[in-house]
Amino acid sequence: MKEEEFDFGFTTIEDPSYHLDNAISEVEVYKNRLQLMYDTIIPLITNLEKNPQQEMIKWPNRDKKLKEFKTKLKNILEGKK
Repeated sequence: MKEEEFDFGFTTIEDPSYHLDNAISEVEVYKNRLQLMYDTIIPLITNLEKNPQQEMIKWPNRDKKLKEFKTKLKNILEGKK
C-alpha cells in the first residue's frame, strides 16, 4: 500500500491568532516581572541617595541583607516572586 492511500482528508493550518495570544500573554508576564524588579530596586537606590553630602554610610548586617536582596531579585527574574 502506498502512503497516499491513507489520506484521511485533513490538513494542518497555522492559526496566527493562537501564536499572537500566547506571545501577548508571555509579554505581560515579563512586563510584570520587570515592573516588580524596578519596584524592588528603587527603594534601595532612594535610600542610598539620602544625605549625599555624607561620605560614609552605616549599614549594619549589610552582607546578610544584600544576600537576601540578591535572592529576592533572582526569584523575581525566575518568576518565583
